Amino acid sequence: MSISEELKKLKAFHCDDRCVLSVYLNTNPADPEQQQAAWRIHLKSGLKRLDEYLVASGDEKELTAFRSVKDRVMKEVEDKQNDLAKGVIIFAAADPEIWSVHYVQVAVKTSFHWENQAMTNEFEYMLQAYPEAGIILPSYSNVRILDTAMGRVHDETVYEFDSGLDVWKEQKDIKSSIQRGVGGHTDGFDQRLKVNLDRFYKDMGSVVGNMKKKRGWKEVHVAGEAELAKSFASILREKPESCIHKNFGKSNNNHVIQKIFESR
Repeated sequence: MSISEELKKLKAFHCDDRCVLSVYLNTNPADPEQQQAAWRIHLKSGLKRLDEYLVASGDEKELTAFRSVKDRVMKEVEDKQNDLAKGVIIFAAADPEIWSVHYVQVAVKTSFHWENQAMTNEFEYMLQAYPEAGIILPSYSNVRILDTAMGRVHDETVYEFDSGLDVWKEQKDIKSSIQRGVGGHTDGFDQRLKVNLDRFYKDMGSVVGNMKKKRGWKEVHVAGEAELAKSFASILREKPESCIHKNFGKSNNNHVIQKIFESR
């Protein structure tokens, strides 16, 4: 299920009594306020305040419902403490059950809510800024596809390019000669490589189209050396949201996502 589909279900959920715990937790290790895993203190104190409020209200049914999900939320975050990103968003209810957990690579302001519906406003704003999107990074050797949402890569797929020419491995300068447009005795090889690469990109265009539909991408972004990025963007059935002429090479995924969405 895509995040957008999950959001629709969350927004449609209501209970007669308050039964939904919504947690927004800042876990960004680069935040000065989050030194020495301060998120752990904020999580415990935030949930404790809600618990004390419900105890004071005298509503045993609500208190029981809250405590059943509170413990589960605490365990979830503690178990993932070594893999935390910038923030955690959790929507939880016991009966009927809701369990929606999102580790995101975008800024999150810590807050806790106990209501008769999931408090999704901030979640929606984040998804608008960093929607479900495919980032396509074409090169001479492969096409790297990042399945992203909320500023984080959920899946990465790399399709290797087989040139179909034995000389590819023997003449290591062929790749550079293509880039420079050098003529001479390599022209025939260069042309065959270009034809094969164009065919490969065309096949990959169909793959990207299918992934966009299957994974519910709202946007597709292409980034790579100018000639390659333009070539790949041109074979897509739908025009990409952006086509960035920048070779990210082996840049880490977080850096790629940041630069892509900064330039939207």
